[in-house]
Amino acid sequence: MSSSPLPLLRPAVLVVSDTAAAGPSTDKAFPILKETFAQEGGGKWADPVVEIVRDDVLEIQRVVRSWTDYEPEPSTESAPGLINLVVTTGGTGFARRDCTPEAITPLIQRHAPGIVHGMLATSFQVTPFALMSRPVAGVRNRSVIITLPGSPKGAKENLQAVLKLLPHACLQAAGEDSRAAHAGGVKKLEKDAGVSASASAGATSATAISTTGDGHRHDHSHHHHHDHEHDHSHGHKIPKAHTTPSDRPQSNDPRLGATARARSSPYPMLTVSEAVTKILEQTPAPTPELRDLSPDLTGYVISEDIRAVEAVPAYRASIVDGYAVIVPDPTKGPTSPTASIKGIFPVASVSHAQAASLPPPLQPGEIARITTGAPLPDNANAVVMVEDTAIASVTADGTEEASVEILTDQLAVGENVREPGSDIALGELILRRGTQISPLGGEIGVLAAAGVRRVPVYRKPRVGVMSTGDEVTDTTTHPGPLSGGMIRDSNRPALLALLRGWRLCDEVVDLGVARDTPATELEEKLRAGVREAELDVVLTTGGVSMGELDLLKPTVERGLGGQVHFGRVSMKPGKPTTFASLPVKDSRSGRRHQKLLFGLPGNPASALVTANLFVLPCLQKMAGYPDPSGLQRVKVRLRARVRCDKARVEYHRVVVGVDVGLDPANANAHANANATLVATSTGFQRSSRVGSLATANALLELPQRDGWLEAGAECDALMMGMLLGY
Repeated sequence: MSSSPLPLLRPAVLVVSDTAAAGPSTDKAFPILKETFAQEGGGKWADPVVEIVRDDVLEIQRVVRSWTDYEPEPSTESAPGLINLVVTTGGTGFARRDCTPEAITPLIQRHAPGIVHGMLATSFQVTPFALMSRPVAGVRNRSVIITLPGSPKGAKENLQAVLKLLPHACLQAAGEDSRAAHAGGVKKLEKDAGVSASASAGATSATAISTTGDGHRHDHSHHHHHDHEHDHSHGHKIPKAHTTPSDRPQSNDPRLGATARARSSPYPMLTVSEAVTKILEQTPAPTPELRDLSPDLTGYVISEDIRAVEAVPAYRASIVDGYAVIVPDPTKGPTSPTASIKGIFPVASVSHAQAASLPPPLQPGEIARITTGAPLPDNANAVVMVEDTAIASVTADGTEEASVEILTDQLAVGENVREPGSDIALGELILRRGTQISPLGGEIGVLAAAGVRRVPVYRKPRVGVMSTGDEVTDTTTHPGPLSGGMIRDSNRPALLALLRGWRLCDEVVDLGVARDTPATELEEKLRAGVREAELDVVLTTGGVSMGELDLLKPTVERGLGGQVHFGRVSMKPGKPTTFASLPVKDSRSGRRHQKLLFGLPGNPASALVTANLFVLPCLQKMAGYPDPSGLQRVKVRLRARVRCDKARVEYHRVVVGVDVGLDPANANAHANANATLVATSTGFQRSSRVGSLATANALLELPQRDGWLEAGAECDALMMGMLLGY
């Protein structure tokens, strides 16, 4: 398959000369400049267009504006109307008609004195009269402009001095991502341009080389680093990588076409545990925050020890329906005319479990009707159950008891009474740091009961999910039948469901499908996700293998200025799993933050398996888990033999349940055997087989070895869901 060449940069030459304007055939500069672009431009330049004008400011400006003020549509940035480089020749001397610098200077929006210095330094080595030229250079809109002398020889020498550097300048002016272009440092830029700091004066603009009369060259080089390390940190140190992309493994450059594509991955093969370690090293520490008490706190992790703001209960309360009484306390002497509570007593008041008011104090010889949970009247010290009483008399209207007979004398002080703070004491530690608020309600209940209104928790991350590929069809936008090589997008909805089920995310954002062509769509959607949607983590599926349209790694490294931390894992399925970080500048604080990206394989089984193994521990750490170890590991026994892979560890989809015997034909097995966790395969395990996921609640971690694990053998399993029963 042939690849498309890189688009050529488009130069334009403006000849400024009264003589050439009257007779174009007299111009000798343009043919030499055209030849210089063709022979010394490294194949990066198209044939230049040309116009000839008189030595007149307005005419010069009219032509330059027509070339530089062209604004293409966003989707056609390489349209023919865009001129990358405007070169003028003539009109730069001291003659009265020489007005090119005066015409060009007002048009320049950003000046480029380095280019001017490079041209003058080179020409000066040829003749001191080079200093009589008045060149200018700079950028207007998205075009670079330079002025050359009118003599063909001087024009060629000046163009040669900067020609190898101009492609980089033109691409930057046209909108190339500066961070990606400078990712390899100045050495890589020099290598790509074919120049070096020690090269001749004709190929450098950062080094001034003087020649003495004896012919010896003295290098007065001043190394100007292009790493943009000015301190805009505002009190914090800007993160800086200690290696350059040229020191790290690099993905295919899609601009070079299929013939330049690597035949094997440049990324080292990691084990699963090594990959998880790298992920946790790059995962930021959890961020504490305060949130209002709400059932929506399910899944959050407590960020600091929480103590009770109020005692539970806050008052002495009854734990039964009955009557509050004063039980004589032998240690304190008689408190009533009799030493027994057995007998008939008037009902002085009623205490309900409601917050309207407290009952009046109870006097000796009185009792008060009370409901479960209601506050005891002052002086009461016990509650007799309604079952141990009988109505002695009623009120005149017959609606209430007037007096009640207590049938028992066996009631102790404090019986059927819940004392203040007996459930939770004021200031008691109720939830420890690192506790996850479960969906079972216990943690929310104790916080509410103890009067906690604002809960210290760790912030949950915001996560986005995107599918990639021209063949991937969104079921929400294409409900009709498939055609050609189209496939339904099952990865995105499955991962969205998985992430929401974990309850580890503040929000799970659907980023849709990014096509492979145009290649910029993936970059644009990723950039929008981490910046506009303010995502902490992005999951993509597809595009991580070795094909010419597997664009995730090149997009991360070249388009977004990120770093791929690993691109291969020794596992099955999921070998091409990719993990990367993306630097993103916060629009409010100006600080750079690191966003994380997981490039999961496109096959459905691979995507879900790798999400469980790699994404889960990352989100656990960000959400504040004390031990972000991912899925729970258990020991299981196999119901049937399973084949291992001698090349890689395999994660086999299984159903794990509780069984009391491995031999269903043994009638006595259930009576005598101990409960056992048993794993049953979900069938054929090809990574593209969606059906192997439907009922699986665990991943069987098969060791890397040749041969089989026989039925009844013990093996590790990673639990993705709840246990099932057999």
